[in-house]
Amino acid sequence: MSETAQLLLGQVRSHVRTGLRPLVEQIDRQGFYPETWLRELGALGGFASLAQPEQGGSGLGLATQIEVMAAVGAECGATAFTLWCQGTFAWYLRQSSNAAVRERYLPQVLRGELLAGTGMSNTVKHLSGIEKHLLQAEPEEGGYVVSGSLPWVSNLGDEHVFAATAQLGEGGYVMFVVRGNAPGVTLKPCPEFCALEGTRTLNVRFDKVHIPFADVLAQPNEFNAFLGRVKPGFILLQIGMALGVIEGSLKLIRESNLTQCVTNAWLDDQHDDLQEELDALRVKTRQLAQQAEAGSVEMLPVLQARLHASELSLRAAQSAALHAGARGYLMRHAAQRRSREALFVAIVTPALKQLRHDIAVLTAANPAAVASQAAAAVTEAAGKERAGESPNAVAPQAAETETQAA
Repeated sequence: MSETAQLLLGQVRSHVRTGLRPLVEQIDRQGFYPETWLRELGALGGFASLAQPEQGGSGLGLATQIEVMAAVGAECGATAFTLWCQGTFAWYLRQSSNAAVRERYLPQVLRGELLAGTGMSNTVKHLSGIEKHLLQAEPEEGGYVVSGSLPWVSNLGDEHVFAATAQLGEGGYVMFVVRGNAPGVTLKPCPEFCALEGTRTLNVRFDKVHIPFADVLAQPNEFNAFLGRVKPGFILLQIGMALGVIEGSLKLIRESNLTQCVTNAWLDDQHDDLQEELDALRVKTRQLAQQAEAGSVEMLPVLQARLHASELSLRAAQSAALHAGARGYLMRHAAQRRSREALFVAIVTPALKQLRHDIAVLTAANPAAVASQAAAAVTEAAGKERAGESPNAVAPQAAETETQAA
């Protein structure tokens, strides 16, 4: 990691300690949305890694943005999710061929002056055959008219923007940007969640909303290629949230072991084992992020890394609660919040079950590539063992891939 990236992460962690830490309970228990803190993070450059300097960014890259999310998530998983919304929206803009939409929104989003959400959950599930598409569009002069509703979109507000996709009657999809206060758009509260209430998640209804061509991210003839460009980053950025939740859970385990280390030794998922898996996941995610930046990443290892992030989040959070013992069952204990945040990591689209489904589909379609990937992982592990390093840093990924290849 470059010195500039390290400096940024130091500034982010300081901003987390001084500004976010005092708000965490209010965010979790009262649904407080930390809008001022998010805008201050933007002013520090906390969203700017995803674009080049000529686009208004810092050029530090996707991998650095993932680490920014992890630094925030180590204190508050809910706020890390709002960073995912903001970062993913910026990632869409960067990948769009429409210069008008990039120039109109990207610099403001990178600086945190304009906060943004992404309403792509329904589309991602629809394209995997899980749901029907909820937004419909028809062409009209100068753009499209969109109707329908999305049950929940996060990081929203009247003055915010968000991205969504509508299905055209003659086939195909158009992806676009729209403001929360656009004519025909209605924002309504959602039913109460068990966690993540401080993410400003709202129901969005479209009643014949006009979308001008200048706000289109991808036209129907571009949509498939555009989705192919944005999907790896969309998924990899979510791993940043998971890394933070896991780090926070490991901190709780360390604290519990100060007084209960003898009895805690009988628990599964000990601190050092979880830390080793976390370190390996972080290395793998950085490699995949660099490949995604270069446009050379394959979807299968991205999905596998995201699945591992979900599973490791659940295990780490549960272990944190068990290490804490009876204290971990108190609603005010941080282990309870971490358990709910980890569950969200496993449920947010693409959910754990969808990841397993999509991995199975890709594996069945290309078993030779999967076998090659497994062999490469085993070779890497053997090389590390010969060099005197622990092979376990890659063993979980190798074992997972071997199972799928079989």
